[in-house]
Amino acid sequence: MAKEATLQVRMDADLKEKVETLYRDMGTSFAEAVRIFAQQSVRENGMPFVVTANKKNTYGRLSGFADRSLVAEEMGAYEKAMVEKHEKAD
Repeated sequence: MAKEATLQVRMDADLKEKVETLYRDMGTSFAEAVRIFAQQSVRENGMPFVVTANKKNTYGRLSGFADRSLVAEEMGAYEKAMVEKHEKAD
């Protein structure tokens, strides 16, 4: 697949350095990890991991980074996508 689009993300420099080191140690790159995340998001039709409000587990800690203004807009998006997918198949 051709890589013809660019994504720019602003983040804390320390976080960027840590995540680049993490993925380099895993034998890949941060950019490749982002591509994998995007592909998996499309396959899952949403986040490729569970985000919860339970702050005691990894998923709950991630919930602090969610954009609360999008919750109402995204409510029921998965169900709507499944209905549309099956209507197209018929």
